[in-house]
Amino acid sequence: MLIHLHKQATTTPKVRAAIQASTEPASALAERFGTTEQTVYKWKHRDSVHDRSHTPHRLQTTLTPAQEAVAVVLRKTLLVSIDDLLAVVREFLNPDVSRSGLDRCLRRHGVGNLRDLQAQLPRPKHKAFKAYEPGYLHVDVKYLPQMADESSRRYLFVAIDRATRWVFIRIFKSKTAANARRFLRDLERACPLRIRTILTDNGKEFTDRLFGLRKRAATGQHAFDLLCADLGIEHRLAPPQHPQTNGMVERFNGRIEEVLQSHHFRSGEELETTLHRYVALYNQQLPQSALGSKTPLQTMKDWHKLKPELFRKQPYHLPGCDTAADGRDHPVQTGERGVSSANQNSKVADEIIQPLAGNGEKNRRNITQNQWHGRCSGRTTSSPHFASSWMAARKAASRI
Repeated sequence: MLIHLHKQATTTPKVRAAIQASTEPASALAERFGTTEQTVYKWKHRDSVHDRSHTPHRLQTTLTPAQEAVAVVLRKTLLVSIDDLLAVVREFLNPDVSRSGLDRCLRRHGVGNLRDLQAQLPRPKHKAFKAYEPGYLHVDVKYLPQMADESSRRYLFVAIDRATRWVFIRIFKSKTAANARRFLRDLERACPLRIRTILTDNGKEFTDRLFGLRKRAATGQHAFDLLCADLGIEHRLAPPQHPQTNGMVERFNGRIEEVLQSHHFRSGEELETTLHRYVALYNQQLPQSALGSKTPLQTMKDWHKLKPELFRKQPYHLPGCDTAADGRDHPVQTGERGVSSANQNSKVADEIIQPLAGNGEKNRRNITQNQWHGRCSGRTTSSPHFASSWMAARKAASRI
């Protein structure tokens, strides 16, 4: 049994009970238990052997109950800070009140926190994005940090499909209408979807719309608008000062910012490679809760099975090397730098392997990857497609 005693107590509950039960004089009991006669008298007049609370029965305050009531009403009515209330109380109620004493008074009456007294305005509920079929893309531009080997900062153009969350990016040195057109052309070639609508902000690279004193509606003659018209794409603009309309791509820009903050890049090339790898990982490997724990590529495949008329070509992802150089028509492969065709790799392979036809059977069959990479230099074959082109070359060599 645990016994809670005062830290300066000279008696125990057992000694106190003996004092209360004894009929001996106080002097004898004090001498026997090693305490004072005053302590003996105290326990003889008590019914319990436990220590009482040492909390004061009456608070030592300078404010009277009536003054405290007035201070609490002022606090609830005026919703003023404790310093302003202190000035009012000292002026009209009690000039001797201290700030700490007034604070304790407010806390005792439950009005110590001013935020709890203020009316909580209902926060505006953010509406979910309207459900669209694949082909509605959000486009935005994000600044990239300047690397040590760069003379100026670059810009990241980002596009994300609303229905599938499929992402496409490109990096340019300037934020101009010409680069916006280049980005749209690359996007249209790479995206397996039939792009119907593009939503952008009101940047000069996307529109000639003006605000302020020179307010002017979009004329439709901007370079980006003209290309959208040629491609049969509807170009929509977000309302001014309303970035949440384009919030889907803004949220992905937040993901990009997290990547930038968590990595140290030694060069601009390393930064670009990391971003392209992240986009490939995002499209092919990261499940999204908004998609029912599916990846964007898996969602795109499901939409293709449901409504193939929404697609220009079949979305496809094959891990590893692309060995589809045997003449069969294979679906398009979506990678981190866009879409490549197996037949195109086979054509490039035949073009480069053919000059080796006169070098003997052994040289033709044993072409190394270094030789292949050297022959590919200067051509349109990009490094992410080197593996697929290499396998196509080996098959082309076997046919010579």
